[in-house]
Amino acid sequence: MNMGGGCSMDKIANLPNIRPEQFDIPDLDQLAQAGDFTHPPRILMLYGSLRERSFSRLLTEEAARILEQLGAEVRIFNPMELPMADSVPEDHPKVVELRDLCLWSEGQVWCSPERHGTVAAVLKNQIDWIPLEMGAIRPSQGRTLAVMQVCGGSQSFNVVNTLRLLGRWMRMFTIPNQSSVPMAYKEFDDEGRMRPSGYYERVVDVMEELFKMTLLLRGRTDYLTDRYSERNERQTKIISAHVANI
Repeated sequence: MNMGGGCSMDKIANLPNIRPEQFDIPDLDQLAQAGDFTHPPRILMLYGSLRERSFSRLLTEEAARILEQLGAEVRIFNPMELPMADSVPEDHPKVVELRDLCLWSEGQVWCSPERHGTVAAVLKNQIDWIPLEMGAIRPSQGRTLAVMQVCGGSQSFNVVNTLRLLGRWMRMFTIPNQSSVPMAYKEFDDEGRMRPSGYYERVVDVMEELFKMTLLLRGRTDYLTDRYSERNERQTKIISAHVANI
């Protein structure tokens, strides 16, 4: 067995079902950052309410200020006028804008109010418009993700738990920390700024962690998301195409 990043063509004695040529043994050299990443981390932020005084938007904007102070380039998508998923063609301007921002991003923040115990439709609709694959491109795979929620009443974690599930489904690296702000109407002043509190400090913690994890993972996600099953599938297609041309 070759311990330097792959295996020889000989069968692996105790793993007979594995194709040795597709079995990669990770090492630190392969985790070196690939590409030029001198630009600031690119963070896309999504929020989940269309109300004029939307607390999920206010929390998102507060988090954006923190990220910008840390050194990130931040873009906030406005979900107003984004049609329901699959109700219009994919070339709708708002759909194109959202998908382009997703491709541009290296990390994301999702923030939703809790509606009937779960994620608001406005936020879920944005996620539903982001496909797992666009040809050979996976718009969300390998991005870092931070999740936040606002509550009208007592503190809950229903939304952030659901957003974590969605992030995993979208093949994103969701950071361990999260923010849940109870009775959000008490946490923002008339100017829409978040008041000092332990909840505010938690938002700082979450954005700091997201920024660090994005710095750590960008330039390495192609390797980190390279999977044995997919290498195997690609090789099978190559062999099949070669046989078909004989």
